[in-house]
Amino acid sequence: MAKYSGRGGGFGGGANMQQLMKQAQKMQQDMARAQEELAETEVVATAGGGMLEIVMTCDRQLVSIKIKPEAVDPDDVEMLEDMLIAGFNEASKLVEQEQERVMGPYSSQMGGLF
Repeated sequence: MAKYSGRGGGFGGGANMQQLMKQAQKMQQDMARAQEELAETEVVATAGGGMLEIVMTCDRQLVSIKIKPEAVDPDDVEMLEDMLIAGFNEASKLVEQEQERVMGPYSSQMGGLF
């Protein structure tokens, strides 16, 4: 029959739990810094052969949209709408790639901690 000693809560001792807590706190601080970095990082996407440019931060805030005058055809508004959709989707894809690059290491660490 197993005997409970009352020390360490059954998780390998108090020192191991303290170390685990320190690792978790450090990872939380590192993740907060990474999220700040993402908020400050911008991606630039283009569509329509450079006729449209969209700038977005990696926390998904739209910074700017630039449209060249020759892209604006009052008789073909649908083309401009399509370019906007394509540019936004490209910017979103670039944001996802940057988020994975910056936050990816924390995903694997979390699996190792818990």
